[in-house]
Amino acid sequence: MPEYAPFGLGTAGVSERSFVAADEARGRTFPIDLWQPARADTGTRCPLVVFSHCSGGSRRSAAYLCGHLASHGYLIAAMDHSEVVASELAPGPDETATQRASRVDAIIASRVPDVRFLIDHVLAAGLNVDADRIGLAGHSFGGWTALAVPEQDARIGAVVAMGPGGGSNPLPGILPLELTFAWGRDIPVLYLAAADDVPVPLAAVRELFGRTPGSPRMFVLQRADHQHFFDDVEGEHEALRAMTLPGDAAWIPAAMRPVSELCSGAEAHEFVRGLTLAHFDATLRQSEAAARFLAGDAAAALAARGVDAAEYRGC
Repeated sequence: MPEYAPFGLGTAGVSERSFVAADEARGRTFPIDLWQPARADTGTRCPLVVFSHCSGGSRRSAAYLCGHLASHGYLIAAMDHSEVVASELAPGPDETATQRASRVDAIIASRVPDVRFLIDHVLAAGLNVDADRIGLAGHSFGGWTALAVPEQDARIGAVVAMGPGGGSNPLPGILPLELTFAWGRDIPVLYLAAADDVPVPLAAVRELFGRTPGSPRMFVLQRADHQHFFDDVEGEHEALRAMTLPGDAAWIPAAMRPVSELCSGAEAHEFVRGLTLAHFDATLRQSEAAARFLAGDAAAALAARGVDAAEYRGC
């Protein structure tokens, strides 16, 4: 039997397409990208994974991950969220603190409906998708989104949350997100955290891990910051360090280490691609090989590929 290998590209090839979808109930039009297998198994419907981007990101923030999953037989859907497309959610020129707080509340309230709309749209589009195998993956605000959607949508079968918001004590300038974990069932969750994450510290992700029902897993990438989940790790990291952020977030750039002191984008991508695929294979596909890989020494498999990571097992 061949050894389970979640790190390399799959054999299905990848086909990409872009389109827009109108949510008439909310008067919003969303750009959407799909990554799907170019060569799907005959008679087999693809599991669906929705990717949710961070605040200030876009639907292509983690194309490296979306393409990887598609090459292994998943259909991946990602949208630009409401705060990107809705003019009423953009800041005004003379916005007061009260107006900003109201706008932020509206942005947060839009996230779960966004994902539910996207799932509905994909399932209604006649694509080769298995409606009984749906997963969510997201980064930062998107990681919070992936954890929040199951509170309102029973279709979700697995979640991967990368540096998610939602901790009880967000740092200044970080969105005040809350999670109840009121899912009514256990959902397999994989947390991926960065050891040197400035805006969402490792302790905050550990808190969420400890509050998660069931038996979540969590892996920590060493010498990594919040931007290590992006496509262009080095570019995004140094661009943020060079920014002057407004208000309460002004402290963030100066607190970040130079990317030359952190692990490479290539290492981060190995970490995210391999563990995310293994989690969805084990949960959505019920792959025994993937489950054994995660239950074994996945950190050693990463180390063999030059990636310094560790599994967090709680207190």
